Amino acid sequence: MRPMPDDIPEPQAVCHPITRSAIFLVATLKPGVESANTVRALCADVAALVRAVGTRAPTGELSCVCGFGSEAWNTLFGAPRPANLHPFREVGDPARRAIGTPGDILLHIRADHMDLCFELAAQLMARLGDAVSVVDEVHGFRYFDLRDMVGFVDGTENPRGREAVDFAIVGDEDREFAGGSYVVVQKYLHDMTAWESLPVEAQERIIGRRKLSDVELPKGIKPSSSHSSLTTIEKDGQEVKILRHNMAFGRPGAGEFGTYFIGYAASPEPIEQMLENMFVGRPPGNYDRLLDYSRAVTGGLFFVPSAPLLEALADRSPTSPAGQSSSPA
Repeated sequence: MRPMPDDIPEPQAVCHPITRSAIFLVATLKPGVESANTVRALCADVAALVRAVGTRAPTGELSCVCGFGSEAWNTLFGAPRPANLHPFREVGDPARRAIGTPGDILLHIRADHMDLCFELAAQLMARLGDAVSVVDEVHGFRYFDLRDMVGFVDGTENPRGREAVDFAIVGDEDREFAGGSYVVVQKYLHDMTAWESLPVEAQERIIGRRKLSDVELPKGIKPSSSHSSLTTIEKDGQEVKILRHNMAFGRPGAGEFGTYFIGYAASPEPIEQMLENMFVGRPPGNYDRLLDYSRAVTGGLFFVPSAPLLEALADRSPTSPAGQSSSPA
């Protein structure tokens, strides 16, 4: 495991426990100086807005994580840049593809009550006003005992406690951006009619776990193409984990059933490797059979600055002393 120094700046609410409700907002930045100024000004006030709304239900566990895409970082803040921030990398072929979609700003709002999420989202969007265009909004919910829409427990292997910080938060490897995190988001839609036509045993082989107990299938039974096999990443003989805060969403009346994937990590590399394994295969062709029933319809990569850096970014611009030039995406 990558050791984490004790003096890192305070992260945003990346490692907070999973709540019962969430709103995911992805927006693009509109052109113009005023739009950039509006977004930068909000950076200083996000924490205060969370506190103000949260006081209405002190036990509601309200939080908000704010992240920025590669091109938006150039436009808003310039240099220096987080070392591993780049546009979302698409992988796969037309039949199974992890696609990249527009997104400059990510707001991950969480609470145990949807009314808190809703109120904070409304306050944030009122502040952003015409400076951004929302390109995706998902209202997620915790599905029974942390299950995803296909009926299996989600996030079983999530790191916890200090381990979550070690895997999800940037440390000395990029000291200027220590306390930050990289986050990848994807919206998956499921063909539930086809999925539910499968016997439970076939579903378990696709996922790699028992559906009821969540116990991992024995090595002799679990296929190498199972979801859990292909999303297990090792480096130098050690497993590299990511922190998932996935949520179910859907509209039964419209036949929409989905899972919003959101994964935090100290580097985008392990998540990108997981996507490569899933969509291309390990080895190529041995792809994740869950993708025969699920398709990704969005994809984005963002950097989440530490809490103090997020506030300080209000005073930075591409022409400020801290960001005199914009490097290419």
